[in-house]
Amino acid sequence: MIYRLLSMVLKILLASLLVGVALSSLDISASNVLEDFGLTPERIFNFARRGINWALPHIILGALITVPIWLVMYLFRPPRGD
Repeated sequence: MIYRLLSMVLKILLASLLVGVALSSLDISASNVLEDFGLTPERIFNFARRGINWALPHIILGALITVPIWLVMYLFRPPRGD
């Protein structure tokens, strides 16, 4: 299981490296691509911050219900025959 995950991550990293080298040889940079889409690093940071500010209270609220239910189910499940 972990081998497949690591293999996939390494393949993605290698493909990204190869594409990055090809784009760099064509004088295309990440900042140029972001500017073409109307994005700046500051706007991306603001999107991420707003997303976290929206999601975090919802995650905490959901965890207040799901974690105790999971804990009770975990404690009362039958023992495994490992």
